[in-house]
Amino acid sequence: MGELIYLYGLIPTNESVSQPVPSIKGFDGKGDIYTIPIGEITAIVCSLDANEYSEEIIKEKINSDMEWLQEKAFHHHETVMALSKLYTVIPLKFCTLYKNETSLTDTVQQNHSKMTDTFALLEGNEEWNLKIYCNDELLKKQVSQNNPAIEQRREEISQLSKGKQFFEKKKLDKLIDDEVENEKDRVSERIHTHLKDFVLQGNVKRNWSKDVTGRKENMTWNSVYLISSSKVEQFLEEIQQFEKKMGDMGWQFEPTGPWPAYHFSSFS
Repeated sequence: MGELIYLYGLIPTNESVSQPVPSIKGFDGKGDIYTIPIGEITAIVCSLDANEYSEEIIKEKINSDMEWLQEKAFHHHETVMALSKLYTVIPLKFCTLYKNETSLTDTVQQNHSKMTDTFALLEGNEEWNLKIYCNDELLKKQVSQNNPAIEQRREEISQLSKGKQFFEKKKLDKLIDDEVENEKDRVSERIHTHLKDFVLQGNVKRNWSKDVTGRKENMTWNSVYLISSSKVEQFLEEIQQFEKKMGDMGWQFEPTGPWPAYHFSSFS
């Protein structure tokens, strides 16, 4: 069946000329990664045996072999990370395969304009992620004690008979829980809006569950930013200021980066 082309990322050809691609083993752990120049754009790839890495086989591996999936996903991530430290990279998703060089070349040429625009956007900039966590119990206590509407409702309930108080207190607990969620959204949105003054672009992502994060606290906010390299330090200092002001109230901030620009690359 021949060979497939596994694509890690795309870089400007002038960068690959001035900085040769380092020696890194490919997806199968046998051959090295290499480049395929396509005009102004160069693809960083490796070859795979089509009999061992057909679409059907890879799909089955992903669904049934967790050890294989973790090993290969780590390889892809580490390879793209290494490349992003050397080049302006449009990173490709895990297991992006082409039947041959011709099909890869056709795709690159068809998206040439979009890719050169993306390179212009990414050059000299970095992708960073910010996750915000909150201690719900601490925030619940603050909301419960400082919300006038809740205080008023609590006072009204205290005037009711014991039997009615039980059901009304249940409703009040629900109201407090809703206010806690609203407060988390308001605070996080305010922080996100403030940080956008220091970045080129900022997008909100879906929160991760505790099963994924392995943390006791719920994730309150998850966002990604494209930042000029010269402003990263200022961006991180702003987050440190929020930590100083809000840490005692149960808020935690987790900035990480720089990452390959998966969230700001239109080809990925």
